[in-house]
Amino acid sequence: MRSLIKIFLATSFLMAACEPKQPEPLEIGKIWKALTVTQNGSVVYQQGAANNARSGYSMFRLDLTLTDQVTFIDLDGRKTIGNWSLSTDNQRLILENLVPAPSESTGNIEFYITEATKDQLKLKRTTESRKTGNSINEYVLVPQ
Repeated sequence: MRSLIKIFLATSFLMAACEPKQPEPLEIGKIWKALTVTQNGSVVYQQGAANNARSGYSMFRLDLTLTDQVTFIDLDGRKTIGNWSLSTDNQRLILENLVPAPSESTGNIEFYITEATKDQLKLKRTTESRKTGNSINEYVLVPQ
């Protein structure tokens, strides 16, 4: 009987050790503004630069301060409100049910999270943006 208990305990320990660990939630609940924006590999906005091709990104804001509500202001200055969440693996930021729906979407926009620290959030759109000429946009964001 003791050997069965030992085998059971050893097997249980091994199984628990092999279970995949859930990633820690990212601490991104801040208001973010654009530091730099790249469209199809070309920098079109850099905070403080005088010659930005897309100066409208100075208005860009991504407010993630509420647990699940997002306020999103893109380069056109249009404010949309919806819900935000992270994918279970923390690899994507998902904006859903945006009202009014951005013209290039059905009310949903997703970004790949390429880096997330307390001082910087790097995002890449998962789809092209019609608003910017069907470009794939990458953002380096900093807290406001």
